[in-house]
Amino acid sequence: MDFETRAIHEGQEPDPATGAIITPIYQTSTFVQEAVGVHKGYDYARVANPTRSALQVALASLENAKHGVAFSSGLGATTTLMHLVSPGERVVLIADVYGGVYRMTSQVYEPKGYLFDYVPAAEFANLADHLDANTRMVWVETPSNPMLNLVDIRAAAEAAHGVGAILVVDNTFATPYLQNPLDLGADVVVHSTTKYLGGHSDVVGGFCATNDPTIAERLYFLQKSLGAVPGPFDSWLVLRGVKTLAVRMRQHCENARAIAGWLVEQPGVEQVFYPGLPSHPGHEIAKRQMRDFGGMISFLADSEETAVELVARTKLFQLAESLGGVESLIEHPARMTHASTADAPFAAPRNLVRLSVGIESIDDLIADLAAALVPVAAHAK
Repeated sequence: MDFETRAIHEGQEPDPATGAIITPIYQTSTFVQEAVGVHKGYDYARVANPTRSALQVALASLENAKHGVAFSSGLGATTTLMHLVSPGERVVLIADVYGGVYRMTSQVYEPKGYLFDYVPAAEFANLADHLDANTRMVWVETPSNPMLNLVDIRAAAEAAHGVGAILVVDNTFATPYLQNPLDLGADVVVHSTTKYLGGHSDVVGGFCATNDPTIAERLYFLQKSLGAVPGPFDSWLVLRGVKTLAVRMRQHCENARAIAGWLVEQPGVEQVFYPGLPSHPGHEIAKRQMRDFGGMISFLADSEETAVELVARTKLFQLAESLGGVESLIEHPARMTHASTADAPFAAPRNLVRLSVGIESIDDLIADLAAALVPVAAHAK
């Protein structure tokens, strides 16, 4: 079946008890057993829940994966994946990693003896030079957050596997509609389902997918044992969002392409970062491994002061953290989503603005940005 059909039907058969076409919210903490150890596949909701099971099947299908494991947040998924690594082992990450991941690695796991190295995206062409026999995991975002850098997934997988490491790809920005890292050699795909998969800014969640049975078995065990599981209502909300993922992503991409092309012509904008622009250094990689270029854009204002003032002037682009909802958002990464990386050598530029382009009218969105940029253009004169 095609993607759009799987998003609506996979794991979401009509309820056998009532015929309900939508997967029920099984809002229960426990399940009655017919006898000791005899039950219908469920005994305690932290271990498994039918609504969560439906979500795991649906999302695994979209990532062309045999196994899917849902979590309470993207960082809950990340925390669980870090338990595949032992103290003293290395994890190599793309340098402009999400600020929450850097906060976790630098402030939670490093003090426990885990080793982390951060490689700029431009050096991933020589990734093998940064790996050794002690490297257990390579972690990439592509496109990355917030600089929209691209990593060649197939090449990264070959380099990681060459030293016996696993490749984890954060596919949150691209979504499985635009990119399937497992098909390109990645071992695990991770998502913040809070973003495009949920799509409506009303749920927090995370997800991992893999085709490796050993990794899957360990993740299921850790899901149960660490307990970072999504509730049934949260699972249901993501399922609802996934049904419209394809149509939403098509509009996100269309709007973002138009805005990126418009931004490059504006006098108050120094540089635009969008994989769909031929000038983007990762454009050719994006063309090879993505079906379209996504709904995220970053750009440089002429100063940090200008960037901070600009993000407060838009009306339709709401000033808020997060991304991937139907509504457009704008933020200042250095002071908001990536404040935890402010002192890192690879910190987001202080004059960077990040856009999550929604699905509103493109004319209205451009008009909103134009009004906010007018004072910037006047100041530049």
